[in-house]
Amino acid sequence: MKRAILFCLMAGTLLLAAGCGGTADNKQNMAEETSGASTAAGDSSSTADEILTAPESTSTGSASDSTAAVAENSSASVTEGTEEYRGFLMDNVLHSENDGDIHYHLYVPDSYDGSEPYAIFFTLPGYEGLYFQGVGENLYSENFAFTAQEYNPKMIVVAPQLSDWGETSADQTIALVEYFLANYNIDEDKVYAEGFSGGGETMSLVMEKRPELFTAYLQCSSQWDGDYEPVAESRTPVYLAVGESDEYYGQEPSREAYENLYNLYREQGLSDEEIGELLVLDVKDAEYFESRGMTNQHGGGGLFAEDEDIMGWLFGK
Repeated sequence: MKRAILFCLMAGTLLLAAGCGGTADNKQNMAEETSGASTAAGDSSSTADEILTAPESTSTGSASDSTAAVAENSSASVTEGTEEYRGFLMDNVLHSENDGDIHYHLYVPDSYDGSEPYAIFFTLPGYEGLYFQGVGENLYSENFAFTAQEYNPKMIVVAPQLSDWGETSADQTIALVEYFLANYNIDEDKVYAEGFSGGGETMSLVMEKRPELFTAYLQCSSQWDGDYEPVAESRTPVYLAVGESDEYYGQEPSREAYENLYNLYREQGLSDEEIGELLVLDVKDAEYFESRGMTNQHGGGGLFAEDEDIMGWLFGK
């Protein structure tokens, strides 16, 4: 039922995010709200938003031939795309015996030749970013895959286009991560993930299943669908960013996720300072969005891609 509501409420996203609307008029209104958001991002360092940690805690490139760095003994089967968009090789397909065809877009820096380990970033999209909604829609509507490149010139970026926000896509995401770890020279201390809106739901399931794969995870404008215990046991850092009046989820699911993880860490005997290194809840107020040209806080979650404090936290881990 929630999925049906999501498809009714969220549509018409343009540059950065997913919006809400069930009619053509509503979609047009959302388009007006989201247009120009990436250029209106402004200075992300000065906001009056609520950020909860523990109380005491204080490149440019083109698409590369992805086969160049693939191990010769790999049994994986990949069909490479033929089109490029802003440095990404579009619509590659990993053919998985267990998980079916997994579509993804791939950015490999020109400097990558397999001789040294590179970081890697996986970004999962929200509404209108799924494969059946159009090849490349995740890259056309969100900027996480592009702004990430500014934080590490030696980082591969993978933008999956999956089929849903549930268990199937979670398993496909894990298969994709495992493929890259096995077939590219990846620094396993720099494996990052981000999920926006429905993509955050998928990534929370991924974190339940295989949290140890990731160095850190950023969840934007979403809710946590997975179990918390595996994340707390792995101590994978998590940043939860959401608008205080998010029109679809509200802020409560993010607060609940924070509280559950916080309590598990306290049960482990961690101090507030130690928890603050592993867990952040960042609730953005209305001024944060309005000052950047957005009135819709859920759709405005795409602005987090432009926020140096948020993205810097992720890639600083």
